[in-house]
Amino acid sequence: MKFAFTTLGCPNWNLDQIISNAVENGYDGVDFRGYLGKLDIYQFPEFSSGIKETVRRFQEASLEIPCFSSSVRLFTNYQAEFEQYLEELKNYAVLCQAFQTPYIRVFGGSIGDTSRNEAFDLVEHNAREYLKIAESYNVHLLFETHDDWTSSVYMKEIVNRVNSQHFHVLWDVHHPYRTLGEEPVQTWETLGKWIHYTHWKDSFVKEDTKRGYQLCLLGEGDVPLKEIFSLLKTNGYDGYCTLEWEKMWCTEIEEPELAFRQYRTYMKDILK
Repeated sequence: MKFAFTTLGCPNWNLDQIISNAVENGYDGVDFRGYLGKLDIYQFPEFSSGIKETVRRFQEASLEIPCFSSSVRLFTNYQAEFEQYLEELKNYAVLCQAFQTPYIRVFGGSIGDTSRNEAFDLVEHNAREYLKIAESYNVHLLFETHDDWTSSVYMKEIVNRVNSQHFHVLWDVHHPYRTLGEEPVQTWETLGKWIHYTHWKDSFVKEDTKRGYQLCLLGEGDVPLKEIFSLLKTNGYDGYCTLEWEKMWCTEIEEPELAFRQYRTYMKDILK
């Protein structure tokens, strides 16, 4: 298995800080979810006019960019928003070619008052349109267990409907367990053959918060992370285990210097 962190955890770091920290702590890659406080990284010179230099720097550091985590949502019935997502997807697909990145993360999104069956139909339709772009650039979309698509049963319905070699699952190992009480073995048995990437975080129940839980350093919560790692290892998963430290949204959690180092230490321990 390989290890990465998303830049959601270090929203104020520049490339020097991102690369040096990743190398110092023994990471294999960096998953970009924003840069210098903004989500659309392709608007920065480092990922547009100066992209060749950025590619060179990552190569020299022996670091991969395994995934670009987009804001693209599969559930939308607004044409303007849909077209915006198509454009965003194209921009990330171009970056994928430059960095030889295989994956772009997409969300399902909130379905609001829409019935689940209607949502299935709309998500299937939009996924097929997004895949026209992904396939033309030979990149793959990762559908994350997130929002109103945390249930492995709902995810399986969409993956089966879409039925594309360019459409896979990103298992955020926290969300199904914490928000639905879905046991990890159930998630794997339902989605395992499509899981190509994983996000890692930990938390404990805290009912007086908006989310109903508090994010924390790995091992300090009660998400069964060791069980999940064993499940992945036993079933031959050899992809990325990526720390998604949500510092950009949750400013109260520990600073990235501490969190990124602690994650690698924690994962090394459970590898033994």
